[in-house]
Amino acid sequence: MPMINGALIQSYTICKRQAWLMAHQIIPDQEHPYIEIGRFIDEESYERDRKKINFENVVIDLIRSEGEDLVVGEVKKSSRAEDSARLQLAFYLFKLKEKGINARGLLLFPDERKKLPVELNPELEKELEKILKDIEKIILKEYPPPFKKIGYCKNCGYREFCMS
Repeated sequence: MPMINGALIQSYTICKRQAWLMAHQIIPDQEHPYIEIGRFIDEESYERDRKKINFENVVIDLIRSEGEDLVVGEVKKSSRAEDSARLQLAFYLFKLKEKGINARGLLLFPDERKKLPVELNPELEKELEKILKDIEKIILKEYPPPFKKIGYCKNCGYREFCMS
């Protein structure tokens, strides 16, 4: 079974079919304009902060210390999918906590000049545990969930795949 990562958490909250495709290494259109814009924003924003910390199945966009606190940041193009980004960042905080590292989260939307704090609490941990179990069920299926058109389809890198 593929290891669940933050991108899978985010995909799951937007589209279960997308999560299945991603988990089965079906790669979205890498030249899709929104994927390219996201990559550019990720690379060019917050240059002073240490970036791209990798451990296990987690890739943290940036990390900084504020006094005694460790702050983990996730950079996004837009706050349109704010809830899925919040869950993705909460997953990173959850994985850090499993390793004995306590941190605060910060969602960063540079184009909107918006920052949102994310704190891991018992309710959020319970929600993540439920999501992780559901993702496991979905990705173990032989076929992806059926296509269902949603508002995110028009900007999705899997659009051609799903709609053909």
